[in-house]
Amino acid sequence: MKVTSIILSLFVLFVGILIFSSSAYTVDQTEQVFITEFGKPVGNPINSDPAVNEAGLHFKKPFIQQVNRIEKRILEWDGPATEMPTRDKLYISVDNFARWRISDPKTYFEKLRDERSALSRLDDIIGSETRNVIASHDLIEVIRSEKNRKPSRDETLTAANSNLGMLPPIQFGRNSLDQQILKAAQPKVRSWGIELLDVQFKRINYKPGVIDKIYARMASERQQIADRFRSEGAGEAAKIIGRKERDLLSIQSEAYRKEQEIKGKADAQATGIYALAYNSNSSAADFYQFVKTLDTYKKTLGKDTTTIFTSNSDLFRLFKQINPPTKP
Repeated sequence: MKVTSIILSLFVLFVGILIFSSSAYTVDQTEQVFITEFGKPVGNPINSDPAVNEAGLHFKKPFIQQVNRIEKRILEWDGPATEMPTRDKLYISVDNFARWRISDPKTYFEKLRDERSALSRLDDIIGSETRNVIASHDLIEVIRSEKNRKPSRDETLTAANSNLGMLPPIQFGRNSLDQQILKAAQPKVRSWGIELLDVQFKRINYKPGVIDKIYARMASERQQIADRFRSEGAGEAAKIIGRKERDLLSIQSEAYRKEQEIKGKADAQATGIYALAYNSNSSAADFYQFVKTLDTYKKTLGKDTTTIFTSNSDLFRLFKQINPPTKP
């Protein structure tokens, strides 16, 4: 009798423990819990029922009800890098990320069941909205983050009327594009019991073909700057050479004028000296005439010179005699 009583007591205790363990459950602060009965949600989710809103020990119907635990914290979505075109037909690789959380556990469980399905749906929605936003804006809008930021520009490298070194103005900027993607994706994911909190660009890279085009454009701009520098240098060199030639001609002309003035003054002084010397007496005049005649011989007569003189020629007179003719 005692043995039967002990066995019955142990059986009752075992059944009680089994029922208690099947009906009791704990809720962690990082979890959201809702109950399903035969696979169907029953009651309200815990985050909307004040009676079971706090973390701790709770109870359910044993055996027929099941506890479903869903993450309550903010979750991360990190999508794959995807190539997409901008409005100006440049292909770029965009890698962005997002933060989300489960706002309606019951809806989330009914439509998605697990986090893997949620991430797959987020890939589709956020990826699609990212393509739409990127395709509707130019590349400069995606790269630059601040709308009113003025880029630094080296004025020495660009002409006053040139667009080199100047970036086109932007209307939105990368931060605004993030918000456009977020606002477009939020209504679509809300129907799955998901609240999309934030979307940000993580990395934006150029495709190899786009990089080549950008490098080619940069080289072209630098070549234009170099050509302008060469043109300006050639112009300055031409001005310097022109001033040099003008100054050289001016110096040569002034030197030649002074040379001729000095020669003229010297010739005048020499002529005056000669005239004063040779006109001092008749012998000096005859000697001057004799010297000049010899100079004439030296300049006009050579080895192979044939000359015909008349007998009364003044040049032929010295060949006949040195004494001058007597004056009548």
